[in-house]
Amino acid sequence: MRKSLWVLLLAPASFGQAAEDAAGAAFCAGCGALFIVIPILLIAVHIWMLVWVARDARSRGLDPAMWVILVVLTSFIGLVVYLFSRPQGNLVTCAHCGNRRMQAGVVCPACQRS
Repeated sequence: MRKSLWVLLLAPASFGQAAEDAAGAAFCAGCGALFIVIPILLIAVHIWMLVWVARDARSRGLDPAMWVILVVLTSFIGLVVYLFSRPQGNLVTCAHCGNRRMQAGVVCPACQRS
């Protein structure tokens, strides 16, 4: 008889504690997912920037290795420096190889044809 009385008295407290533990666990799982998802997204954006800078520098007749190294070392600051220092102009598709090149350029940097 005494055990059942204690169970009735302590049961609401234990059920409330379980609900708090479940809510805490759910919150903790959400934070853990953010600590995984955000770095993955940042790495993906960084890789996208590197690929874009390399392709754009090559199509504008620049040395892509130098600009990729700059963006690797300085991230978004390097991208801004590249955007302000690259040759300005329209890119057109080369009739011979299909790669993009500067419209004002005499030869295509990919196939070396005019």
